[in-house]
Amino acid sequence: MSPKLVLSLIAGYFTILIIIALITSRKATSASFFVANRNVPWYMVAFAMIGTSLSGVSFISVPGMVQDKAWSYMAVVFGYLVGYLVIGMVLLPLYYKLNLVSIYTYLEQRFGFWSYKTGAALFLISRAIGAALRLYVVAGVLQVAVFDDLGVPFAVTVAVSILLIYLYTFRGGLKTILWTDTFQTLAMLTSVGISIYLISAELNLGFQQVISTVRESEMSQIFFWEWTDSRKFWTQFISGMFITIVMTGLDQDLMQKNLSCRSLGDAQKNMFWFALILVPVNILFLSLGVLLYQYAAAKGIQLPVNAAGKIIGDDVFPLLATEHFSLFAGIVFILGIIAVTYSSADSALTALTTSFCVDFLNISKYSEEQQSKMRHRTHFMFTVVLVVIILIFRALNDQSLITAVFKAAGYTYGPLLGLFAFGIFTHRQLTDRLVPWMCVWPPVFCYILNANSKAWLGGYEFGFEILLVNGLLTYLGLLAISRPAEVGTQVNPAAAELVS
Repeated sequence: MSPKLVLSLIAGYFTILIIIALITSRKATSASFFVANRNVPWYMVAFAMIGTSLSGVSFISVPGMVQDKAWSYMAVVFGYLVGYLVIGMVLLPLYYKLNLVSIYTYLEQRFGFWSYKTGAALFLISRAIGAALRLYVVAGVLQVAVFDDLGVPFAVTVAVSILLIYLYTFRGGLKTILWTDTFQTLAMLTSVGISIYLISAELNLGFQQVISTVRESEMSQIFFWEWTDSRKFWTQFISGMFITIVMTGLDQDLMQKNLSCRSLGDAQKNMFWFALILVPVNILFLSLGVLLYQYAAAKGIQLPVNAAGKIIGDDVFPLLATEHFSLFAGIVFILGIIAVTYSSADSALTALTTSFCVDFLNISKYSEEQQSKMRHRTHFMFTVVLVVIILIFRALNDQSLITAVFKAAGYTYGPLLGLFAFGIFTHRQLTDRLVPWMCVWPPVFCYILNANSKAWLGGYEFGFEILLVNGLLTYLGLLAISRPAEVGTQVNPAAAELVS
């Protein structure tokens, strides 16, 4: 595939996004930047959220994992459904009743200053590292496939890519992103569908044969029950449920889109339909994975392996698409990975800006003109932050260390789970100044526990369920520094009403 051709595709793609941004960002205000004036149709939000909830890592990793994990990931997806139900019935009513822009404002109303700032800081750290790592993985693919041949340094590739995101999001914010993410979700789903069709054609499989080939493959097994198997169904299912509650319901990025709906009822429709749509979307990704390995086997292609001789799943799709598929199929892959990556990254950048402006700068107390300047400066600051984090990952050049950093950032969602659960399901008050300390030790402990679980727990390996342990430890820590609410006081009437 010609690097110049790919570069032209990327340039054309971003041109479309910038045109959408110019149209949608006219007369943009803080209200449109943060919550799109709370006037967005629920079905548009549901569709746009598909691209946001996925990432370039998902686009590459979910198909790549089927050789090792089969379809055990579907247990996580089934757990998502329950998690989205909890969000729709418990969290969204709370957020709408309190009329929140940043969901972490709830923690201030419920507990106080330090709880609020701790929750917001945990989000900023988690989302900044997570978004940067996702961009890093995809930037590495594009660098090898395209920019190395053009002599473009990796730092320039990253800086220009993120600057382009800044250019089409800094004015319109969420109002623009809902439109660009709708376009990018459509592009991503089209890419996956076309990829499946083209691989099927290469293997001379009709529609019914594709279904039977996928169904009969050992790689499509969903249910695993062995205690020491990291793929076991129930832990995956429970983990998926809590991952959704925490990484969607307690995450400003995805909740910001829900808060743009016209009413609570519309936000709930969006959440429930979005949950249902995710099931066939993930089935598409996993089916693509089975077909990728079938294609490699049929063509006798040697797949990349690590030092232990194990296939590197994350390299399978990029390798086949850029070196073995037809030119058209390669183009489809490049467009798909760009679409899913930047629909996730642009949303994260806007959410980081929103949280920092609302939670730390208290932007609402300033005039609209001052708010505009503060938004733009904050948006650019986080653009630079993402570039710096990605370049640090590049300098480390140690995939195991980078993965460890990413996992550690993921652990910071555990304290958010503990904080919100304690606030919603109890009436007790906290010693606010001690809350930051109670949100630091559980992630550290869980990281150590996860690293040593096989030795300490008879071969048991934690998967996503370590998040639940993290949240439980935080909850117990908060309980230790809590006291009964004073008689006659009610810190948060709306929350108290929901609990009762």
